[in-house]
Amino acid sequence: MTILPDDEYNQTLIQNVHPSGWVNPEPSGPYNLVVMGAGTAGLVTAVIGAAIGAKVALIEKHLMGGDCLNVGCVPSKAVIRASRVWSELRNAEEYGLRIPDAPKHDFGVAMERMRKLRARISQTDSVHRYKSLGVDVFLGHGRFTGPDIIAVAGKTLTFKKAVICTGARAAEPAIPGLAQTGYLTNESVFSLTELPSRLAVIGAGPIGCEMAQSFARFGSRVTVIERMSHVLPREDADAAGIVQARMKEDGVEFVFDAKIAQTNARGKEKVLQYAIGGATKELVVDEILAGVGRTPNVEGLNLERVGVAYDTTTGVKVNDRLQTTNPLIYAAGDICFPFKFTHTADAMAQIVIQNALFPHPFGLGYAGTDSMVIPWCTYTTPEIAHVGMYKADATAKGIAVETFTCRLDEVDRAILDGEEEGFARVHVKKGTDTLLGVTIVAAHAGDLISQFTLLMKAGLGLSAITGTIYPYPTQAEVIKKVANAWRKTTFTQTKKDILKKYFAWMR
Repeated sequence: MTILPDDEYNQTLIQNVHPSGWVNPEPSGPYNLVVMGAGTAGLVTAVIGAAIGAKVALIEKHLMGGDCLNVGCVPSKAVIRASRVWSELRNAEEYGLRIPDAPKHDFGVAMERMRKLRARISQTDSVHRYKSLGVDVFLGHGRFTGPDIIAVAGKTLTFKKAVICTGARAAEPAIPGLAQTGYLTNESVFSLTELPSRLAVIGAGPIGCEMAQSFARFGSRVTVIERMSHVLPREDADAAGIVQARMKEDGVEFVFDAKIAQTNARGKEKVLQYAIGGATKELVVDEILAGVGRTPNVEGLNLERVGVAYDTTTGVKVNDRLQTTNPLIYAAGDICFPFKFTHTADAMAQIVIQNALFPHPFGLGYAGTDSMVIPWCTYTTPEIAHVGMYKADATAKGIAVETFTCRLDEVDRAILDGEEEGFARVHVKKGTDTLLGVTIVAAHAGDLISQFTLLMKAGLGLSAITGTIYPYPTQAEVIKKVANAWRKTTFTQTKKDILKKYFAWMR
């Protein structure tokens, strides 16, 4: 197996996550748990199961670590970090740094750094590490061949319980000519060693926005084509608007309300024809990056043979205990859940362990996905993070909502850092401090959102924040300020009148 470019770092990666000399162990007796897929959900399920004494087998046909390590979170954040440094250098004069000669930019070095760090981190997900932790690791394509049997690479594994964690892959856009023209996804973009001069990005979701902004900062002429009217359609329009404006400052061009009719190759160039406002236009680029969703990996598992219901679009069907239509088989991660995040897969793995290995009589004591409080973050500049409901969600459920917003340009540290774009916004149940949902747009929104996630999980409200001391000056003060905005509304006119009488009497 080879990952391009075939340098020392990718060779190290392969030796960790799919070593060429690996020999699968000999199965002996039934396993308490057989896990299919070694992405985040599978890895966490396997390692916890083995740690508590269960006999566990883990099957992976491609690369240990799954998307997160190999083509997702790890490489993308390394690329994003490099692009931010390039952007900061361009704006260095504002902070008193004058560079007499034009700095030398080397995209290849930035990508080499990414590969180096990915190889380093891959040790954590390595085959040999999981073997040392007591997990039987099988490399090969696994499939169900009987009610309690999985075949892999000529071996037969029997199980008491099985967990499907085969994840998802980049969806193929239904655009005529795209496959023949050739395009990049998150699974191939990190193999680039040369910067494309012109890049088209199909889709303005999280992956599209993160990579579009990064490549524009590296120096590509980037055009984003989106069917909706703004970037990040799931987010509040004003929150997405802040990110969109910053992306435009970084050189990203946008084509909204557009539908791509077809693509074709013209020599080394790639041509996209799209319809907008009743007219057909053309965009010529060097590379196309598609970021339009995920497709679950359900093929080739023989799910029908063991009575596991699934859909090729949404994946394996599970109940809130993550149990499939076969009571002996569970699923976790991107294969079965709409929120396709690494941290969600981690949380689901822990639910699976509790339910699969510790059955309870009469359905008592089970863990469920309905108890999860799931935050997420898009790692643009600024970042957008969210947890809980949007206002529209609460309104649709008939919940009366009060909303409080504090802008970052009201926070001293954000001003001093030159990172005053954005805000913190909380939705509470009207007349209470009960948190319904939170959106943060800020340079470090992904770090800040966890404070609200903890409060929501613990059943605490905004009053817990108003009674907490935050160090000055920090950008986290935006959390205290938005909570204080709520507290001011609790000081009603009746309370003011009573206090006036009290202080008059004190005189």
